[in-house]
Amino acid sequence: MVGERTPGRRGTTPGITDGIGEELPSTADLVVIGAGVVGAAAAWFAALAGLRVVVVDRGAVAGGTSGAGEGNVLVSDKEPGPELELAQYSRRVWGEDLGAYGGLWEFESKGGLVVASTPTALGALRTLAERQRACGVDVREVSGAELHALEPRLTREAAGGALYPQDAQVQPMLAAAHLLRLARRRGAVVRTRTEVVGFLRPGGGRPGGGRPGGGPAGSPVTGVRTSRGTVSAPAVLNAAGTWAGAVAGLAGVELPVLPRRGFVLVTEPLPPATVRHKVYAADYVDAVASSDAELQASPVVEGTGGGTVLIGSTRERVGFDRRPSPAALRALARGAIGLFPVLASVRAMRVYAGFRPYCPDHLPVIGPDPRAPGLWHACGHEGAGIGLAAGTGKLIAQALTGATGEATELDLTPFAPERFAAEGGRA
Repeated sequence: MVGERTPGRRGTTPGITDGIGEELPSTADLVVIGAGVVGAAAAWFAALAGLRVVVVDRGAVAGGTSGAGEGNVLVSDKEPGPELELAQYSRRVWGEDLGAYGGLWEFESKGGLVVASTPTALGALRTLAERQRACGVDVREVSGAELHALEPRLTREAAGGALYPQDAQVQPMLAAAHLLRLARRRGAVVRTRTEVVGFLRPGGGRPGGGRPGGGPAGSPVTGVRTSRGTVSAPAVLNAAGTWAGAVAGLAGVELPVLPRRGFVLVTEPLPPATVRHKVYAADYVDAVASSDAELQASPVVEGTGGGTVLIGSTRERVGFDRRPSPAALRALARGAIGLFPVLASVRAMRVYAGFRPYCPDHLPVIGPDPRAPGLWHACGHEGAGIGLAAGTGKLIAQALTGATGEATELDLTPFAPERFAAEGGRA
């Protein structure tokens, strides 16, 4: 699904090279592990704050989850609580702090339309909308008749819905690439094809990492060992997406970030405005909040500038198995046709698979890790990482530099890495 918003751009990373043959700096103020959107946003805001930043990734820019995402910037799919607060904050950062650059990554305030198929589902949606509205979310109830003015090709059987004008979309590969390009203009160094194989610790530490178990008395992290040399730094940010747990393990700490697979179907190009908004069924919120390892499917449909239509979404925990799942693809097609009957006669051109970085409590991990001082995390955002990236990156920079005094603009306590230690590690 990446690249469909701008045909022909799949795999391109403006202004970023592998840096093969270029020297890896020996020191930095911050090393960012991961060149996806979250790592790129953190690199940009840290460089903007005056820090010397080095970004490393064992693959390419946006080569992981960011390269297999739709680019959602949503508030509509979140229950009141810390994640919604982060989503609202991040939406402001995308629109205000990064607003001047929105054209680079095709930022589009298209709005989200949530559709209820039954009166019961509509009642539940109204209750959620009321709770979100009390938290400052802009949400408007839409009657069955009004739905069709917003989306003329939508099923006539829908009971009603809710419109979320704040929902938006970006092209995630372009966002990662351009944020890193902007960071480089501020002096950041980006090195892809550079794998972190361990951390620097006082006295040399353990080969390849730190003490197993990651207790609170862990020795400080003072930099990284990579496949291309070492970089000393007082702060290292783990923004490695679905591999964040493995990276944390190199420091001897447990972080229960697991891959949660999803598929997206891409249709042949259709006439303009066939689907005008981000449209999804009301039960999508339940699917997002589910912790079930088995297949979860709820229809999500949106058009692109190139005319193709993206159809999601599924969730299942199957490790890093990329093999197509007939059951998942059938569920996607069936759900999309249920929302937009016109799609029944449309051909699917391709299917994409990606892995969301899932945490058991459905909250990201953001902030310093007291179990390994010097190690920071910005990971575990599951399917909301693109939308939450801007806010996460700005908050990380604030926490690193103390730019807002002792506190960040949003309290990071609910996202603290050590919250899992009391739960016995992995879930």
